[in-house]
Amino acid sequence: MPLPPSTPAERDVSVAQASPVPCGLGARLAYWREAQLVRHALRAAGEPGLVLDLPCGNGHFWPVLTEHANRVILAGGHNADTLGRAMRGFNPALATRITPLQASVDAITLGNNAVDCIFCMEVFHRVSDSEQRLAILHEFHRVSRDTVIISLWVDGNYFAWRRRRMEQRRANPGRQNRFVVARNQIEREFVQAGFEIVDHHDRVPGYSMWRTYVLRKV
Repeated sequence: MPLPPSTPAERDVSVAQASPVPCGLGARLAYWREAQLVRHALRAAGEPGLVLDLPCGNGHFWPVLTEHANRVILAGGHNADTLGRAMRGFNPALATRITPLQASVDAITLGNNAVDCIFCMEVFHRVSDSEQRLAILHEFHRVSRDTVIISLWVDGNYFAWRRRRMEQRRANPGRQNRFVVARNQIEREFVQAGFEIVDHHDRVPGYSMWRTYVLRKV
């Protein structure tokens, strides 16, 4: 029986990720830039050998994660059926290096220091609550032996400014499922959870909200 999603963020991810192969010029350019950022982050993390991709969705980043010949990926997700579909849709020659794992971001079914790196690209911009982010970060700190790579939306750029202006003009903002976090706030939370910042990169500096952080346990 598939496990239920532990957070609304993970449920949103499982719905939002529909195809591992981007279609259209804009999507392909965005994926090219994302792949660049992932490669930078993996180098900053010391090219980890055992990586937990959580939640892995449909394996969007597996082609990049498996570029390193000696890297093994644990593909984490709350739903066994989704994991199975992702595995079947991936290149069979590389699928032997990917092991599915039923897990959620706040309850990882692994022991302490079980992996070299946790790779989490699709959760933190969907979590508005500081306590929930800290709970996830503490769980990452427990399971990772060395580093964590995450992406989220941060302030201090054109798109965050434009989003804030649009929200102020709305009479009824309605339910949001993606959130911008103040950089000083999330960076304090990293420290509270026991991490130091090794590196960070913005998708488009000064323009895009997307920022990728590389964290190391201290």
